[in-house]
Amino acid sequence: MYDLLVVGAGPYGLSIASHAAAAGLSVGVLGRPMASWRDHMPRGMFLKSEPWASNLSDPGGRWRLDAFCTLRGLAARHAEPLPLEVFAEYGLWFARNAVPPVDERTVTRLAPCAGGFAVVTEDGETLTARTVALAVGVLPFTEIPGPLRHLPPALVSHSSHHAGLDRFRGRDVTVVGGGQAALETAALLAEQGTRVRILARADRLSWNDVPPPWERPWWRSARAPHSGLGPGWRNWFYAERPGLYRRLPELTRTRIAADALGPAGAWWVRERVERRVEVLLGREIVTAREVPDGLRLELAGAGAGAQSLHTGHVIAATGFRATRERLRLLTPELRALLVTGADGAPEVGPEFESSYPGLFLAGLITAAGFGPSMRFVHGATFTAGTLVRGVRRRLRGAAPRVPSPAAAALPLEAPLP
Repeated sequence: MYDLLVVGAGPYGLSIASHAAAAGLSVGVLGRPMASWRDHMPRGMFLKSEPWASNLSDPGGRWRLDAFCTLRGLAARHAEPLPLEVFAEYGLWFARNAVPPVDERTVTRLAPCAGGFAVVTEDGETLTARTVALAVGVLPFTEIPGPLRHLPPALVSHSSHHAGLDRFRGRDVTVVGGGQAALETAALLAEQGTRVRILARADRLSWNDVPPPWERPWWRSARAPHSGLGPGWRNWFYAERPGLYRRLPELTRTRIAADALGPAGAWWVRERVERRVEVLLGREIVTAREVPDGLRLELAGAGAGAQSLHTGHVIAATGFRATRERLRLLTPELRALLVTGADGAPEVGPEFESSYPGLFLAGLITAAGFGPSMRFVHGATFTAGTLVRGVRRRLRGAAPRVPSPAAAALPLEAPLP
């Protein structure tokens, strides 16, 4: 039985595993390393975060992104976007050097068992662990607008469903959304010859400014310090003090996590969109139906009136909604025992432990608890160190595993749904 099984091998899962191994824990890691970055982002995209804010975390700080770039003869400079494929390669390098060997099998089911948890892999093997850290990234939480959900994947997809966009060459595509994923996807489509438009509910597109120079007068730094989420004291608080963020009232935390750092495009993608991509603002899809050669969208918007649009495919770059019910690899009985917050996500304690003892959560699903930095790689450093402290505390034995009277009725290993 492992001390800790980490489910997920992205930046958060790998960072947690590195800290756990350094702490002397018996740790296993399950998942394809950097899978979402390698398989769900089209080639040609860039890392929106600054390179210095995109490190995976090991306790000694040896396996940083800048060290990888130096080794490869690449540049990792402030205010210069880094290709996503470079970041994915960095993650694989980190996995080889800072983490125990990764088991690339997918987890299909997680249930309580005597003394801990039973984790079932895609080929039917069952592994057991005293504690589990779920670091499943964003892919389980894709959000597609309601009017599009009934349509087949041939007509509607999420922006995270594409490792490449070649299939859309010469076609007509509508990208829904106004954030970085929508804008960069539209730019890539236009550059390969796709007829593409952006459809957004907002009445204007938002763009991030070019970041201020790294070296600047002290008084400018004091007025707007650099942080892993951008310049300014508010961003600094979100990025660098997630432990303090958690002390805010729950409704305040939930609102900030949902609204802060809202949809916006990076400064370096702006010129690739403006005057090159058709943009329909202040509109949203009311209904959508399949028609020959694509689908018909009925649109509405304040002051825009009704409008009908024919397109060959819709890519919904509409983000992610991390809720308890979308953690489908947990048995229904275990999911039901997780206390949720106002946003539907499971609540976590100060060391990322859920309401079910021994089950820890990491990444996007903890944003309401620890702030917007949990939506970015930058949050992995705080998460890894803090979560592993919580695991060690749990392993030292603290409270009984059954968290509530309702849990007493839960089988030690719940049957498959």
